Amino acid sequence: MAEMTIRAATHSDIDLVHRELSDVILTSPHYNDRFKEHEAGRLDKAFLKGLLAIDPWHIMLMCADGVPGGAMVSGPECGSIFRYWSWVFPSHRRTKLGLFGMRQFDEHWDNTRFHKAYTFVRPDNEVARALLKRYGYQETALLAQHIFGQDYLLIEKFYTRPDVPYDSGYVGRMGRLKNRLKDLVGR
Repeated sequence: MAEMTIRAATHSDIDLVHRELSDVILTSPHYNDRFKEHEAGRLDKAFLKGLLAIDPWHIMLMCADGVPGGAMVSGPECGSIFRYWSWVFPSHRRTKLGLFGMRQFDEHWDNTRFHKAYTFVRPDNEVARALLKRYGYQETALLAQHIFGQDYLLIEKFYTRPDVPYDSGYVGRMGRLKNRLKDLVGR
């Protein structure tokens, strides 16, 4: 059995994550074409680099024997952490990376700067719903015609947040400058 690990993404991972993310968005059977177009356009390389500037752990890579086989992309949203996408790459399907990643995501983010994690899931995505439920997430509300006319479930898990400042997700001028320098040197 492969050794599973998790790590924060680096700038050198952006091309891989972007390619795999675009593929999962565009090939998913759960979303309409308008959503796919919007989401693939929104989650571009600049967006991913912005997440790295906030915190490299907002792009977690799930690895099997050191080889990236899945990813989880998240971001801070008003004191909560929003899970944009979690998926296993086609090369690593039929492994336990998805289960491993769920556990690692919560272990990393619980008891830090966020009071809860949440995501949106299409009601017909039974696999995602079952996986989230298995790890303690609750279906809180049905959001009727929420995104481009499609229904979504709001699914969330409350965390234990210590008395620390909330993560606003803001990257100041110095953070943007550091990010540009990393882009210039190709890291």
